[in-house]
Amino acid sequence: MEYNFREGAVLLVDKPLEWTSFDVVNKIRYALKKALGIKKIKVGHAGTLDPLATGLLIICTGKFTKKINTYQGMYKVYDGTIKIGAKTPSYDAETEVEQTFPIDHITESILYDNLKHFTGTIEQLPPIFSAIKVDGQPLYKKARKGEKVKVSARTVTIHDFVITKINLPYIDFLIKCSKGTYIRSLAHDFGEKLNNGAYLTKLRRTYIGEHSLDNAWNLDELIAYIHDSYTAET
Repeated sequence: MEYNFREGAVLLVDKPLEWTSFDVVNKIRYALKKALGIKKIKVGHAGTLDPLATGLLIICTGKFTKKINTYQGMYKVYDGTIKIGAKTPSYDAETEVEQTFPIDHITESILYDNLKHFTGTIEQLPPIFSAIKVDGQPLYKKARKGEKVKVSARTVTIHDFVITKINLPYIDFLIKCSKGTYIRSLAHDFGEKLNNGAYLTKLRRTYIGEHSLDNAWNLDELIAYIHDSYTAET
């Protein structure tokens, strides 16, 4: 596939572990400016992934950045792993475990029965360790300073929530959900409904609408492609 990066392109990218979504955008923007010999080019992403998540990012360049809202509104599909029996402040493995619970009484039937609370339209509180801005500052910055913050609940839709494997304390899952869903919050709330604890240990986004991770670029390969396309673009 050939792209006209200057005019506008849509790129599917597999976000590496521990990279922020903005890290990926900045890496691509820098490569494009260098390859094209220009000082400015619009580059943006359509839907944030946490640093500890991997998988599909849609990156838009040039005039195609106007399509970002359309892509953001599409459903998302994720697979990942939840650990039962513990809580963390960030609802994932970014922060240390703050509380543990016995899980000897947790059975497969209890786990499957708990899924019914998390399908359809639900209310959820975003994690305080998130990029949502309050008073112009991301919540995670306030949380890391130990500041108390009030988070408003949001309405999201969980189209499918399927347990694919149980190997306690770990549960593998697949989720199809609407825009704005925090899978970390879903993991945390899943533990709360069990009168227990749970947090997210692994997450990978596989679809944004009909756009599949199977068709995504490895980031290093994309950067090499941009470099090699210099002649074609100029």
